[in-house]
Amino acid sequence: MKKTLLRKYARLAVKTGVNLKKGQGCVIFAEAEQHAFAELVAEEAYRAGAKWVNVNWQDQAVTKLRYRYESLTQLSRVEEWEKAKQQYFVDTLPAFVHIVSADPDGLRGVNVEKMQKAGAACGKVLKPYREAMDNKRQWTIIAVPSPKWAQKVFPGERTSTAVEKLWEVILKTVRVTEENDSVAEWEAHNRALEEKCRKLNELQLDRLHYESPNGTDFTCWLIPKARWHGGGDVLQDGTFYNPNMPTEEAFISPWKGKCEGTLVATLPLSYQGNLIDGFSVTFEKGRAVSCKAEQGEELLKQLLEVDEGASMLGELALVPHDSPISQSGILFYNTLFDENAACHVALGRGFPETIEGYEAMSNEELKELGVNDSVVHVDFMVGSGMLNITGYTRDGKEVAVFRNGGWAL
Repeated sequence: MKKTLLRKYARLAVKTGVNLKKGQGCVIFAEAEQHAFAELVAEEAYRAGAKWVNVNWQDQAVTKLRYRYESLTQLSRVEEWEKAKQQYFVDTLPAFVHIVSADPDGLRGVNVEKMQKAGAACGKVLKPYREAMDNKRQWTIIAVPSPKWAQKVFPGERTSTAVEKLWEVILKTVRVTEENDSVAEWEAHNRALEEKCRKLNELQLDRLHYESPNGTDFTCWLIPKARWHGGGDVLQDGTFYNPNMPTEEAFISPWKGKCEGTLVATLPLSYQGNLIDGFSVTFEKGRAVSCKAEQGEELLKQLLEVDEGASMLGELALVPHDSPISQSGILFYNTLFDENAACHVALGRGFPETIEGYEAMSNEELKELGVNDSVVHVDFMVGSGMLNITGYTRDGKEVAVFRNGGWAL
């Protein structure tokens, strides 16, 4: 892949993704094998005025070794230096750039129960730091191909060919080409998503009913003060940024504890380096009461038991079946992309920023309104070309929202 295109992508992540401010710090999270692209992002951050740049290197193979050899007690520890580091982030509010590239099967064979218990324990300790930064600092997630991920997406291809193909499709989804003005295209895209959210908010929806021939029959109620969001987001100080690149969704936080029925997944879920596939989840009184999966059922059950909020929903997201990512016909085995190919929901944590007036509310007040709380937030896809979604307004009207997988508004 041409370095000029990669630099353009890195610049987009810094300027349009996190919208880095002059004098702000920047933290980059990247797999060690992506050091070359991480270096480009770091340089673009400095060029944009970053006061400092710190790269947090990760390595999936080493992570797997940790789960194999370290005790649960050790894995569950959050050391004092890590707490101090998180507190520094709270105090300075740097921009976070997450570069994802992991092998979807990279943690296969890890003890699921050990992994989930350690994750829940660490998540509980780190949660207050995350909450202290919520809606106060910019972050974005972008992707870079790794050889193993590329071969998973394009099986049978030579490794170099698979990586090149995955690069091409990633750059296309984030609107980066040699000729175009990618920043201007993102501005237009954000305006289109904002307009769709405006129409949804004007409906004053009380609940949504999902139906599909695959067995999905599900109803979920919405928080009266919740508002649909899409595309970029705005911090409390007015800073605009794009959390996900790519993005095609309009999303909202549903009412905690108020949903009924069954959702059947339409795409595999890559979760903690393992695949969950051919699965469904049934809800009663807002909580997942049963699930089944052709692959990864034990991991799915463990996910639903991470904490009290993990079995409830924190997000409903609407994505038309004709979205560019869906039309590519590619299964990415990566939620950043697959969630933008289909309507999806998320188990776990909700989004406070979807609540009107959230800036003046405490976490407890947001919970009382119905925003779900959890240490996890895991999306799974339920959309297809056969999904119908019907909305019911607060004044009793029935509105077609999706028909045959596409917008009906």
